[in-house]
Amino acid sequence: MANDSEPFSEKLRVPEALTFDDVLLRPKESRVEPDEADTATRVSKSVELNVPVLTAAMDTVTESDMAIAMARQGGLGVLHRNMDADEMAAEIERVKRYDELIIRDVVTAHPEQTVREVDTMMDRKGVSGAPVVDDETGEVLGIISGTDIRPYLEVGESDAVTEAMTDEVITASEDVTPREALELMYDHKIERVPIVDDENRLVGLITMRGVLKRREYDDAARDDGGHLRVGAAVGPFEVDRAEIADEAGADVLFIDCAHAHNANVIDSAREIKQTVEADVVVGNIGTSEAAEAVVDFADGVKVGIGPGSICTTRVVTGAGMPQITAVSQVADVASQHDVPVIADGGITYSGDAIKAIAAGADAVMLGSYFAGTDEAPGRVIQMNGKKYKQYRGMGSVGAMSEGGGERYLKEDDEDEDYVPEGVEAATPYKGSLASELHQLVGGMQSGMGYVGAETIPEFKERSEFVRVSSAGHQESHPHDVMITDEAPNYSPDN
Repeated sequence: MANDSEPFSEKLRVPEALTFDDVLLRPKESRVEPDEADTATRVSKSVELNVPVLTAAMDTVTESDMAIAMARQGGLGVLHRNMDADEMAAEIERVKRYDELIIRDVVTAHPEQTVREVDTMMDRKGVSGAPVVDDETGEVLGIISGTDIRPYLEVGESDAVTEAMTDEVITASEDVTPREALELMYDHKIERVPIVDDENRLVGLITMRGVLKRREYDDAARDDGGHLRVGAAVGPFEVDRAEIADEAGADVLFIDCAHAHNANVIDSAREIKQTVEADVVVGNIGTSEAAEAVVDFADGVKVGIGPGSICTTRVVTGAGMPQITAVSQVADVASQHDVPVIADGGITYSGDAIKAIAAGADAVMLGSYFAGTDEAPGRVIQMNGKKYKQYRGMGSVGAMSEGGGERYLKEDDEDEDYVPEGVEAATPYKGSLASELHQLVGGMQSGMGYVGAETIPEFKERSEFVRVSSAGHQESHPHDVMITDEAPNYSPDN
């Protein structure tokens, strides 16, 4: 049958699409030292990070341990959705509670208890002190510490705790800042401050240890209440899960779909956005047309159609877009609407990450890069005398059979009926997240230095690409030598 529109051969007049290895950043005059480069950015309209890095919403990459570690380092962990909604809510709440300035679940003593009973309770609970609280009113009567108790254990262990406690209690209100709490402790030579309401009823506790611990993570990603930030993935049609995650305190919800340029997905994502208070990032997309379809309501967009190391979408479906071109096309549209762009997938080295920023991304999302760290949930396995961690694509049979099929707009079929778009694999064990993230961000800062940019926005404006030949790509890697000691940020196996 004849083609009434255009000849099929016209389809072969195709545009060129590029990915990370096809380009390099053009060096420019610079006065910027790498450690002076500021990597602060946005991942959505109202969520800012000090580090432009997110961990992928994959069941072998991000659960609460990873999200906590990422937020402490200034990035963002995005919880996967291969768990029921209530379990996800518990994971979100764990992240939010983890680094709280004010401890809400306070171990308390009561006036009728003896010194020995309180000592036993404190030992069992693993605390070194406790407010003494009136059973009926909740009013703070005093505070007891191990130092107070110690003499009484020798001569008066059956005495009431009110005999041993300090009854002149220094308290503070809920709006106290970490600095104010520290000054109170310093001025009064104490290690804990009960937090009370207007009627002197206990609502929480701040400890010296807690304040000092928070100061170790000055660049942590925190919300306005001082809690660690966390993202959560929801299926494109999971309105109920989105509401539960939102109520649990998620800062950003990520519409988790392999191909979000789908009318049904967009309609449902719009409904989710209207339902929740959290920011909503829509993904994944890979073209300017897809960006045009969602920027009117999305708080952020996520880019990546098949670039991941464990993704087989492009070879199974024949569809996709090389990542540098995909990011730049989406960013052309999103930047006009002040919508942040996240480049998701295909990043092997820190140089790839900063190239994604140069192409228009505001942040990058990585899976395999962090799947080998201690904080990732994948199990450790031994192969040929080396340690590896389990890593699988959310389009793999294993992940889809546990609930990930909706990401690929597929029903929950029997295993043999799935048409997977990912594989199950192993990635080298790497140790702590902090060391891996340090290498990644340090490389990105060095890239900013080569371009002469102090900030992410300035870098996006100043950076330029040069096209690289296959010989140029080969020249970019170590060559004509045998590597005897691998660098922490480079592996010839990648």
